[in-house]
Amino acid sequence: MDVDPRLFENVVSDGEVRKIVLSYLVHNCFKETAETFIACSGMKRTADCSVDIDKRKPIYNHVLEGNASKAIELTNQLAVDLLTSNPDVHFDLLTLHFIELVRAKDCASALEFAQKELRPFGKQQGRYLDKLQDCMALLAYENPETSPMFNYLSPEYRHSVADALNSAVLAHANLPSYTSMERLLQHTTVVRQRLHQELGKDGPPIFTLKAFLKS
Repeated sequence: MDVDPRLFENVVSDGEVRKIVLSYLVHNCFKETAETFIACSGMKRTADCSVDIDKRKPIYNHVLEGNASKAIELTNQLAVDLLTSNPDVHFDLLTLHFIELVRAKDCASALEFAQKELRPFGKQQGRYLDKLQDCMALLAYENPETSPMFNYLSPEYRHSVADALNSAVLAHANLPSYTSMERLLQHTTVVRQRLHQELGKDGPPIFTLKAFLKS
């Protein structure tokens, strides 16, 4: 059995829904869309909304463009200790720079960069070594895009690194590192899974976003 949405008509107000949508737009640096949404919905603009996006958006875009070195530079200007306290994000940014050197067929610079910047991470057995070995293996292929490690050269990899850095920047500023929408979906998924386990066929089905969007 599925849950009748009419049971929840008065649980969430329109204002709360608008706040959820706005948090998603601000989190992902959609400044123009967020400003239009605020104007059209009659919501009150938060004091640091635009400033926050103005600081994060250039960093986010540089990562999406594969310019990890510029993203690192701007991140250090914004918060000098951020990458030091988030070594996983720092490592991903450095590997992204290495990957772009490989993509450009600049193997000499890639090797030099790996020796200087990535080698220290390889000393931490298990945590970074597997990924580091995968990245170094790209040097063995004339066309890295067709190698078994092709995913590191995909737009999806850039997006994952950009999202991780964006979350780290937000957390460093004592702001939510995940959107209200993401947390709501996570909670809904867990609750429906637990109900399904406890009630079986008499309970609601397991929640998936894909199935929900098709309903």
